[in-house]
Amino acid sequence: MTIETKSPAPGEIDVRPILRNGGEPFQAIMEAVNGLRPGQALRLLAPFCPQPLFNVMEGRGFSHEAQEIEGGDWEVMFTPKAAGALVEVSADAENPDTWPDPVEHLDLTELDPPEPMVRILAAAERLQPGEVLFALLSREPIFLFPELSKRGHQWAGNFDETRTTFRIFVRVGDKG
Repeated sequence: MTIETKSPAPGEIDVRPILRNGGEPFQAIMEAVNGLRPGQALRLLAPFCPQPLFNVMEGRGFSHEAQEIEGGDWEVMFTPKAAGALVEVSADAENPDTWPDPVEHLDLTELDPPEPMVRILAAAERLQPGEVLFALLSREPIFLFPELSKRGHQWAGNFDETRTTFRIFVRVGDKG
């Protein structure tokens, strides 16, 4: 007897109304991605081919297939790759595998934004250059990444296998 497992039906987000109303759809797209179940794809509808999003989604472990549909709009299917959880890293990060063990651990999963970002930045200020902190978050901290880079810190992170907890390592940079 063979039991066939089906991938869950794709999630879907239509950003055309957001863009028509002058809004920025990136946050809504990331919320839709964060709401996906393991192995679930995402169907995106947009009024143009969202080329810059391809690299973002690639970094999150998704491949894409884009096609123009009626009226010049685009449909993009983002499908999770079969590989293990991909780790995102800051552009200037040296190999995270060589970083020392974290000296501080934070579980911030129960906090609402912006509190996790505030606490991570405060903890980084207390640490010495080269020291590492580790934090658990209930969502991907997309607004934290540029703040860490601005302060000279490196980071590496990804979602756990259930895609419910984002794990981040922050290596403190020079404070001079």
